[in-house]
Amino acid sequence: MMDFSFDNAGVRVGLEIHQQLNTGRKLFCNCSGVAPPGIIQQFTRRLRPVKSEMGRYDPAAVFEGNRDMSILYHADDNNSCLVERDEEPPHHVDNMSKEISLVVSAALKSTIYEEIYAMRKTVIDGSNTSGFQRTMLVSRGGILNVGDISVGVQSICLEEDSARVLGEKDGVKEYNLDRLGIPLIEIALEPISGTPHQVRLAAEGLGRLLRGIKMVARGIGTIRQDVNISVRDGNGIVEIKGLQQLDQLERVVEYEARRQSGLVHISQILKKKNIKKITTDDIFDITGMAKKYQSKIIQKAIKQNNIISCIRLRNFAGILGYEPYNGIRLGQEIGQLVKYYGVGGIFHTDELPNYGIVDDDVKLLYKHMGMTKQDAFIMVACPAKKTAHVLDSISKRIYAATKGVPSETRLAIPQGGTVFLRPRPGSSRMYPETDIPPIIISKNDIIAAQENIPESWERIISKTASKYRLNTQLAEQLLDSDYVDVFADVIKETDVSPPFVASILCSTITELSREGLNSKLLNNNIILETFRLLQSSTIPKESVPIIFRDIMSGNSSDVNMAIKNTNTTSLSDTEIINILQDIIRKNNPLIQNQGERAARPLMGMAMSKLRGKASGQKINHMLNKMLHDIINDK
Repeated sequence: MMDFSFDNAGVRVGLEIHQQLNTGRKLFCNCSGVAPPGIIQQFTRRLRPVKSEMGRYDPAAVFEGNRDMSILYHADDNNSCLVERDEEPPHHVDNMSKEISLVVSAALKSTIYEEIYAMRKTVIDGSNTSGFQRTMLVSRGGILNVGDISVGVQSICLEEDSARVLGEKDGVKEYNLDRLGIPLIEIALEPISGTPHQVRLAAEGLGRLLRGIKMVARGIGTIRQDVNISVRDGNGIVEIKGLQQLDQLERVVEYEARRQSGLVHISQILKKKNIKKITTDDIFDITGMAKKYQSKIIQKAIKQNNIISCIRLRNFAGILGYEPYNGIRLGQEIGQLVKYYGVGGIFHTDELPNYGIVDDDVKLLYKHMGMTKQDAFIMVACPAKKTAHVLDSISKRIYAATKGVPSETRLAIPQGGTVFLRPRPGSSRMYPETDIPPIIISKNDIIAAQENIPESWERIISKTASKYRLNTQLAEQLLDSDYVDVFADVIKETDVSPPFVASILCSTITELSREGLNSKLLNNNIILETFRLLQSSTIPKESVPIIFRDIMSGNSSDVNMAIKNTNTTSLSDTEIINILQDIIRKNNPLIQNQGERAARPLMGMAMSKLRGKASGQKINHMLNKMLHDIINDK
């Protein structure tokens, strides 16, 4: 196993930001997408690839078509209409979304087109009922300056968001149409040849610019980063989707650079072995032989009428299980590939005998397929109707391993890794949208956009800090968080100290999240209600973190339930005095021995009984006064 060096890998990262716009309506209809849920209706579609105007199939569409999935849509009447169901033509483009896209283009000094045309982008994974996504190229070129870093802008597009995925099971994918059609702005940057941290800084700077415009949506899922990553000698570009947090972005860039560098190293080994393309002569149906295996996995597959196949790989011994870097194996890559056909995985010779397949089984397979010790095989079980597609995909992926890094689309996972999603789309993916007339951009439109360019991030931080009496660091944390809007609501409706509110939203919630608690359970209504109760003295300041912890743990679904579960209702002064007197009475010897020094241990006892029920400052003041009176009386 080798040591990986990011600096020597020749990594280039192209960053794409997809930001939802907060215009109150979708891009091509009047639905909002964020209204309270209404009546849910369901319908099913099956999407298939079709040839482009040039007579070619898009490879990503072909792959999705071969998966043979049914799509079940959940249509919420309050958040979708016939446009989302593709049963009615799109309406006129939302004017506010157009104006925001022009402001972003002006802020990045990007050249705005005089005419903007809608295009259809083929997508048949089910995320669009129509089989395509509508997108419009607004401008090209420009520059993003973040501190000492300057990154070129490739393009800025205005497009519709996809449907929200609910899950996938037994050949059926489910989507909700509430998100489908919400306006998105897509900003693609020029490739960055730098560290993961520099990529993060670029993404952070772009996100801050968008937030400065104030017409963008906030919260988890409203901004997503896609990255296109390549390494030196890789001969391919990999697109990573599903990034939502900056910490995850850094981890994914580092992991993907290591993965691709490992694949380059594997390809260099394979080039010396003169690997040839797999033919039909290298594929064997071994279902009959497999019926005798003791493997529970194989026997279960046979009972489900799956076909057990083996692919012979000449001169491949030791390659499938080889790890140039920790966790990077070609066998693992093949296993991820077949899972997206609904197949559980693969067995290969570098991990056999195992899984109930004994050494004699392996020897018989070597003999049956005319193999030598220098060869290897891959075994896979899948339904008859998928077998040809799965075997073809494995064969192509094996040959692609000799070339370096295959161009593909991968999905980011929370831990910082990536998994195979589908092949990368090709040039046959785009074609004109005939239902939407071109949008004409006037000189007045461009002048208005330039006049609405937001202030610099530093100026926004300074004004926020001054307005709410926050230090610069806390103001920046607040503006970077998803809680700016609810912070403004709390300050507007209560007289709770702004620094205290900001500290709870930026520090306390973050700390609880790092403990593994779910911040998504803590919606804006819950936060606002908590501070209202604090304003009315129903709860003390110390109870706010306790209430948030209880809700984020899933123990309570609202503030009143959390108060009941944690017993954090404010006590009256009389009740506090009674508890303190009881503590003092039980610890009289301690007071006699230590005098005023007893205040500290007594305060610890008091807080264990009164935490979340009274202000620590009030408890400390009452306790010290009572202790002082006792000592003076003595």
